[in-house]
Amino acid sequence: MIKTLVSSVAAIALLTTPALAQADTSLDVVAQFEIQAPEPSTSGYIFTRMGIAETLVNADTEGRLTPGLATAWAMSQDGLSWTFTLRDGVVFHDGTPMTSETVLGALEIARAKPGPLAGLPITAISAGEGEITVALSEPLAALPAFLAEYRSQILAPASYGPDGAGVQIIGTGPYRITDLQPPLSLDATAFEDYWGAAPHIADVSYSGVSRVETRALMAESGEAEFVFGLDPASVSRLGMVEGSGVLSVAIPRTLLIKVNAGHPFLSEPEARRALSLAIDRAGIATAVLRYPEGATQLFPPSVEGWHDESLQPLNYDVAQAREILAGLGWQEGADGILARDGERFALTLTTYPDRPELPLVAAVLEQQFRAIGVELTINTTNSSEIPAGHQDGSLDLGLLARNFGLIPDPIGTVLGDYVGNGDWGAMNWSNEGFATLVRGIARGEGGVAERAEAAAILQADLPIIPIAWYRQTLAVSDRVEGATIDPFERSFGLQDMRWAE
Repeated sequence: MIKTLVSSVAAIALLTTPALAQADTSLDVVAQFEIQAPEPSTSGYIFTRMGIAETLVNADTEGRLTPGLATAWAMSQDGLSWTFTLRDGVVFHDGTPMTSETVLGALEIARAKPGPLAGLPITAISAGEGEITVALSEPLAALPAFLAEYRSQILAPASYGPDGAGVQIIGTGPYRITDLQPPLSLDATAFEDYWGAAPHIADVSYSGVSRVETRALMAESGEAEFVFGLDPASVSRLGMVEGSGVLSVAIPRTLLIKVNAGHPFLSEPEARRALSLAIDRAGIATAVLRYPEGATQLFPPSVEGWHDESLQPLNYDVAQAREILAGLGWQEGADGILARDGERFALTLTTYPDRPELPLVAAVLEQQFRAIGVELTINTTNSSEIPAGHQDGSLDLGLLARNFGLIPDPIGTVLGDYVGNGDWGAMNWSNEGFATLVRGIARGEGGVAERAEAAAILQADLPIIPIAWYRQTLAVSDRVEGATIDPFERSFGLQDMRWAE
């Protein structure tokens, strides 16, 4: 049963009574993300995190690849093919067996849709006895990591319509869907024929709740056991509420400004550097986000192999920012806003409330940019407006939180965001030296020195402007035990949780 938030104080009080808490045996997860459709390419991250769908490859909390629906994988000597050995005895939730042919079908459908697989140098995928083979036009050392990304989930043939569109989610995970009501909810129960360990809690549910105030109230009232997407003020309050606790962990995600480097005001790297110098990252981190520190570079320490301790850190210097802009021909007007060639230095910053800290940070950025003579208009809207603005060229600046761990090897995100014109990465920016470095890393060439060189180019050119290294924070009820946060955001870990005794 999917529970809905009641509005009256009396009803909320009833929800927290011991009798009702004992009667409800479903573990309820609440987050800000809607289930757009039974479609892996748009909502697949919910189905993998809820333990309904699985991928060939998994990753542990350190980002190391581990077996999933494939038990082993190997690259050919020339690097132009990979063979994945499939797990025996796996069945889908509709009772059909997982075979090399069904895996092949799911992957072919996945790479025909927008997503990481679509841009890979795959020439063919073939099915063999208990295995599949992926042929490439050039080596791709990170291919197994791409097959750990949620859009590569393996579903039963009946999950797709004749055109390949998702019509239902029939996975192989520890939970199977019993009721799906896009865009807001799903119910699931333990799958008796799961190939792995059985979940401790039989019934789970997911609710997509857009308002942060409602999510916080559901956590505080005990209406949900696992609540994501809380604003900093709610986190502080819930940490003191009886019956609720707060979990927080640093994850490989960075809060950043996406810059339209093709904008006439932002095309010079020095202009982007001036905006960066205007940002008081330490102040934003401690006063707004309640984080221990701001970002000194794009890649947080949790992005192993890409974070470079020796890199000259981004700093805060309003006077230097103003000096740089003056050198670019900008002069202060009567209202304090800079102008050049008759145009005011005015920009629109687009962000979204799905992550409630983003509008708060945007408001602070508006003040900090004004201090250097840049007028910022805040456009808080649907998150889809950022990739849409990237595609049609209308975006000035976008404030977002970018995850470098959805593909467990960060090269997957770096390649897409800064070489492949990804919607969430660099906009109208290219650097041939950087592209050459990154393509080589993707082929398996180079190591620490090459990654450090790539990170240094991003630090110098600033096609994006880092602000803070993200922390995942959520509220968890004391009615459950074993709750953890997956830093790579692949799973809610529901199958490992149990009711508290």
